[in-house]
Amino acid sequence: MTIDLGHHGDTEVGAGLIDLAVNVRRGPRPTWLAEPLRASLDDLAAYPEGTEATTAVARRHGREPSEVLLTAGAAQAFVLIAQALRGTRRPVVVHPQFTEPEAALRNAGHTVERVLLRADDGFRLDAALVPDDADLVFVGNPTNPTSVLHPADEIAALARPGRVLVVDEAFADTTYRAGVPGEPESLAARRDLPGLVVLRSLTKTWGLAGLRVGYLLGPVALLPRLAAAQPLWAVSTPALAAAIACASPAAIAAERAIAAGLAAERSHLVRRLRQVPNLTVAGDPASAFVTVRLPGADKIRLELRERGYAVRRGDTFPGLGPDWLRIAVRDTATTDEFVETLIAVLEECP
Repeated sequence: MTIDLGHHGDTEVGAGLIDLAVNVRRGPRPTWLAEPLRASLDDLAAYPEGTEATTAVARRHGREPSEVLLTAGAAQAFVLIAQALRGTRRPVVVHPQFTEPEAALRNAGHTVERVLLRADDGFRLDAALVPDDADLVFVGNPTNPTSVLHPADEIAALARPGRVLVVDEAFADTTYRAGVPGEPESLAARRDLPGLVVLRSLTKTWGLAGLRVGYLLGPVALLPRLAAAQPLWAVSTPALAAAIACASPAAIAAERAIAAGLAAERSHLVRRLRQVPNLTVAGDPASAFVTVRLPGADKIRLELRERGYAVRRGDTFPGLGPDWLRIAVRDTATTDEFVETLIAVLEECP
């Protein structure tokens, strides 16, 4: 079966629908972010200059500026890797996961091998499933769409000389564990693992999908190859201002508070979903979304649209299928209303 790797949650959303399909947090931007964005508009006559933003991001993660490459969103990072590493012999993508890495690899002419994690195992990563001779490996953490947060040690076990290990941490800032400072299971600060490249995004927590800003963290020897595949001035002046602001201590503290609140809202969503007959929650969700298996989900999704809710179909993710849906975490009142609607749909449309 051909899978539409280019399908994304934003295509599910329509006028008048409550958006449970897109994993971008919405809300007023704090002053420390809104004011630099507005001020950056006065500098648009000059070409973007990313030194200050690169230094700020490096400082946040305890890295050197030479280990940071700013990108026009994490999606551009996938393309840079695919284009720059065309000589890769055996690229592997661990699925289910965000489909853009595989799409970028295929568009660059790579023959992609898939490693499929199993629902029965909670979609947990097993490093032994990845072929020893794979020289380019993509894995998400936490993984979109399953929301599973893999142990850092299990991912680190995939790193080895001669391999580029790409860890998509676009949702790392949404994770939270009580009593644990920082982002649990993140490898962003690890400089000791050979070939490790960590991708980050500012889209999710700060609602900047339209701005296109993210970055790569990786080895000094590799990043110039990726930068060579990037167009000049790829990251806009407003995006650079956002990168600086979101790397500040105030931003990090706010991010951790948001992640803690999200954890409570996610727990509420999971509790309510587990009350729905015949519904199974995938794994142990740790991010801004939850994936569920529900018989007839492809038809249920359409009925939910008729009743005002957009959710993400699961059959465009390798390793899932038509009985899977991804649901974004929202406030508890929205969750309660959605779950009651879902239960009504199941009762009326058996």
